[in-house]
Amino acid sequence: GRLPAAVAVGEEVPLEGGPPDHSYSLSSGTTSEELLRKLNEQRDIIALLEVKMKEMKGSIRRLRLAEAQLREEIREKDRLLHAASAGTRKRHGL
Repeated sequence: GRLPAAVAVGEEVPLEGGPPDHSYSLSSGTTSEELLRKLNEQRDIIALLEVKMKEMKGSIRRLRLAEAQLREEIREKDRLLHAASAGTRKRHGL
C-alpha cells in the first residue's frame, strides 16, 4: 500500500498563491516568536562575524610583523652581498 509518487510530491509543493517561502518575506501570519527567533539568529551570526573579523585583524597584524622582519633580513643580506662584492673587486684590482 505505497502512495503514488505524485501524491507524496504534491504534499511538499506549496499551494499556488501562498506566501513566498523566503526568510526575508514576512507574511501576515508571522508571529512575534518567529520574528524574535529570526532576530536572535541574525544576532548570533553578527556576533560570529565580529569574532572572525577580530581573528583576521590579528592575522593581518602578525603578517605585517613577519613582513617587516623579512624586509629587514633582506636589507641585511643585501648589505653583506654589497660588502662582499666590493671586497672582491678591490682584491682583483691589484
